[in-house]
Amino acid sequence: MTMQNQIDIVAFGPEHIDGAVELSRAESWPHRREDWQLVQQLSAGIAAVDANRRLTGTTLLTPYGQDCATINMVIVDKSMRGLGVGRKLMERAMALAEGRPLRLVATKEGLPLYEKLGFVTTGEIRQHQGEVRPLDRPDGVEEMQAGDLESLKALDREAYGADRSALIDALVRHGKIAVIRKGETIEAWAAIRPFGRGEVIGPVIAPDAKTACALIAFHAASSPGAFLRVDTGSETGIAPWLSEIGLPHVGGGIAMRRPSKDNAEQARRKVYALANQALG
Repeated sequence: MTMQNQIDIVAFGPEHIDGAVELSRAESWPHRREDWQLVQQLSAGIAAVDANRRLTGTTLLTPYGQDCATINMVIVDKSMRGLGVGRKLMERAMALAEGRPLRLVATKEGLPLYEKLGFVTTGEIRQHQGEVRPLDRPDGVEEMQAGDLESLKALDREAYGADRSALIDALVRHGKIAVIRKGETIEAWAAIRPFGRGEVIGPVIAPDAKTACALIAFHAASSPGAFLRVDTGSETGIAPWLSEIGLPHVGGGIAMRRPSKDNAEQARRKVYALANQALG
């Protein structure tokens, strides 16, 4: 019996979280147990386990209504690579999408497999992180109120091109939301929550870069001395400003999609920062 034949492909569940944390640490990912739990609660997933029931690979799929889904948390243990485990995990996860258009953020190593599976490159995601320099709170930004939730979800649907209501509910539970109003109407918003080594700011939903930067500055000014992370598309134009405030470019990934019919690029508002690379 070959090593490959000893691998079982099973549904990813809470019982796999501890093993997943070990896998991600081996890849120098910053994800804590809580970060894995959040994605698992929002997602369906596939796991590879060996004959000793040790977790050797993961792939999760996070559905956003019927509009699209993200493929994320794709890891295969170094000892299992080259055996086709990654492709099996991807194919099983893609089947869970039930025809939804798919999005993911790829590493250079994963790019060839994703291209073979029909994904095409759409852009670059830049990861910025560090200890932000002291900033003043910008005028016109405030914390969300209880009655704002449906407006936040509507703005996100417009910008992202999909219904991420479950994700936004989780962000409200686990983090804080800042908003900018125009009269009685919410014009833009951004979340911050604990993640990895510190906190991540995102998503940031705004009509322009200046507004997006004001939201990020509000959260940064409210978290003096914190280790902050922002994942932004290279096309947003905010990367130089992020570097200026103490969040240098440290890496990132390749944004990819598998046939998508949304028109988020033509939306009045844009996604200036991701919730993180896994969740979009």
